[in-house]
Amino acid sequence: MNAPRTEAWGAQPPLFVQLLGAEVARSTITATGKRIGMSRSAISLVLANRYPSPSTAGVERRVLAVLGRIECLVVGEGITADECQRYRDKPAPTHNPQAMQKWKACLHCHFNPDCQEATASRLH
Repeated sequence: MNAPRTEAWGAQPPLFVQLLGAEVARSTITATGKRIGMSRSAISLVLANRYPSPSTAGVERRVLAVLGRIECLVVGEGITADECQRYRDKPAPTHNPQAMQKWKACLHCHFNPDCQEATASRLH
């Protein structure tokens, strides 16, 4: 397995670039291209931050639609990264003990970028 090739985007690449790089590292650039409906060369250009279009919005939409689904244990189904962020950004549901338990679990989830435990596990 290769490390994601996203260093051309700097220290903190956008989420879609992180997802794309991780998928390429898990499989191959060709398989990733087939999965999201893009050519191998387009993916290579995106990862190298040399995509010829002035906007990568279309690429971002494709990548997030296919690779951006998270199997959320709190919600109990696949959700997008944006839905995940909205859920964890909600105020604490102090009116409902069961909802509070789920909200607390979300704070320690490995998909939560603000969770120090999650950050540490991604570095290993």
